Amino acid sequence: MNKRGWYPFNGPDGTSKLGEIDVGFLSCYSLGMYVAGHLGDSLDLRLFLTSGMIFSGIFVGLFGMGFFWNIHVFWYYLWMQMLAGLFQATGWPSVVAVMGNWFGKRKRGLIMGVWNAHTSVGSISGSLLAACVLDYGWGWSFIVPGGLIVLGGILVYLFLAAYPEDVGFLCKHGSAVDMDEMLNDEEVREEGNLVAIEKYDSRQGSVSRKSVALFDAFLIPGVIPSALSLFFSKLVAYTFLYWLPFYLSQTEIGSQYMSVKSAGNLSTLFDVGGIVDGVLDGYISDKFNARATIATTFLYSAIPAMLLYRSYGNVSQNVNILLMMVAGLLVNGPYALITTAVSADLGTHSSLKGTSRALATVTAIIDGTGSVGAALGPLLTGFLSTKGWDAVFCMLTVCALIAGLLLFRLVVVAEITEKSYRQIHSPSGNQSHEASVPLLRN
Repeated sequence: MNKRGWYPFNGPDGTSKLGEIDVGFLSCYSLGMYVAGHLGDSLDLRLFLTSGMIFSGIFVGLFGMGFFWNIHVFWYYLWMQMLAGLFQATGWPSVVAVMGNWFGKRKRGLIMGVWNAHTSVGSISGSLLAACVLDYGWGWSFIVPGGLIVLGGILVYLFLAAYPEDVGFLCKHGSAVDMDEMLNDEEVREEGNLVAIEKYDSRQGSVSRKSVALFDAFLIPGVIPSALSLFFSKLVAYTFLYWLPFYLSQTEIGSQYMSVKSAGNLSTLFDVGGIVDGVLDGYISDKFNARATIATTFLYSAIPAMLLYRSYGNVSQNVNILLMMVAGLLVNGPYALITTAVSADLGTHSSLKGTSRALATVTAIIDGTGSVGAALGPLLTGFLSTKGWDAVFCMLTVCALIAGLLLFRLVVVAEITEKSYRQIHSPSGNQSHEASVPLLRN
């Protein structure tokens, strides 16, 4: 924008209008997620993701064209953002479904932990790109990224293989498997012959498989508690994302206040901690095959970390950086694990049986519910911050506690009980495995 600003955002109510645009975008994104997830399982993922990217890029670009067309009507910008939010909702369920299709549960946590770093890399790259072209007019800050999204959609259409079955890989419950995973499958060990291999269907591709109904996806064990847990986890994570720079600039650290620019740069270290923990959580969850247990442990650990950051973050800048990265590591890791590996696991749950296409639907339910929390957290923080930052941190710790409690049933029933059962019956299971391996290898 020019020095005088851009009407209608340069008036006394300009900040509130920008806030309305953000709310409109996030509302359409959250609501569109539920519909997009079901459509992603009903349609070809490659075509669906391509369409979503292209139209999303178009509406982002049209928002920027308001600068060149000299549009000063608030409703134009609101509608462009709302439509962009609807089409952007097609992205996350689709990409998690593609990753879930290609990688089985054995190493899914680590792979998705590394893969999920693209969100932070994309945010940083987008901000830098928008800043580079800002001097040519604020419209270019939207047109250039929008054009790149359209280009990305074209590349997805040309090169993405959304389903491993389409290129001849073995698949069970909608996810690709390797030979080690197949040999360890209980159904294969029980039958002990090559007939069990038929359960791994390599003939179901992008056309023949059936999708699960939205209501049935809600009934998959673990979907509702995971969605509600992500609601509170994302509320905590996005509150830090939006408010941490302001908090740093308003808090005396080492007997001095830092500038807004320095606070913004320093706050990025919170996300760096989250990237590290996303990979760490994924690796540990694969190692122990206990994603809910790992997520709950880190959520509970985030509570004292946030309290320590609030109490001792003002001692010095170095102490603040250390405690901030620890808090980011413990806050963002569980949220990243739930929205990727946990969603993919539930989307390929054994209760689906013949209906194998539920990855995008389940991911949309979980992340769509989490996105509501992402919108609510910063909104509540704006109100609570007027009463003092202690009230904000109290809200964050309570939300982290609730998020962990919602996963507690999954921890006790689905993971600890299952592990105890396997340990008790491990001798017979090993004998069955030893008898079946030679026949399968032949």
